[in-house]
Amino acid sequence: MPAANPPAPAMTRRPRKAIDAEPASIPDASPIGRALLSLIGKVPSSREPVSSAPMDDARKAANAAAAKAALAAGALALPPGVVGWLTILPEMMGVWKIQRQMVADIAALYGKHATLTPEQVVYCLFQHTAAQGVRDLVVRVGQRTLVRRASPVLIRTITRRIGARLAQKAAGRGVARWIPVIGAVGMGAYAYYDTAQVAATAIDLFEGVIEVEAVEVGA
Repeated sequence: MPAANPPAPAMTRRPRKAIDAEPASIPDASPIGRALLSLIGKVPSSREPVSSAPMDDARKAANAAAAKAALAAGALALPPGVVGWLTILPEMMGVWKIQRQMVADIAALYGKHATLTPEQVVYCLFQHTAAQGVRDLVVRVGQRTLVRRASPVLIRTITRRIGARLAQKAAGRGVARWIPVIGAVGMGAYAYYDTAQVAATAIDLFEGVIEVEAVEVGA
């Protein structure tokens, strides 16, 4: 196994720049899979400073993001019937983008944005809903976490696994479109809960020691 990277240097209070991964150019047949590829390619920047009480501040950031995700999901779930089906993927993408930014902000609060990778972001977003899909990305050993760098082949495998799991959930979202207002409230409540779960995974990850493999590995 390649040697672990040296500890990250102390974080400054300057806005963190976005970190780009290798372009994930492998096509995926499903719309959800293609949407996931756009998430894997980039780590958002963050203006959050390193916190002296990162867990408390991370929970505040999580509450704010959860409320924002609930509002976005509820609004997009309002159109009824067939029209509502067209908003399912935009709803999912909108919530994922809010959650992705939240993960970047939580990493910054813990002083770990400089070493945050797309693989860590994907793990935080989907570990609670598609654990099998992200099992090749992160290995937990006590309080230490080994993060594997994903090759294009592994990225394709992950997007297919997660996409298959999320396609089942998309069917439930479609049913909610036939129940105006009540369905929207339900989607908003689920987005709030889902975002809280993402935050819990991120806090648990960044509380420990993270080691990132220097060399990409295949599936």
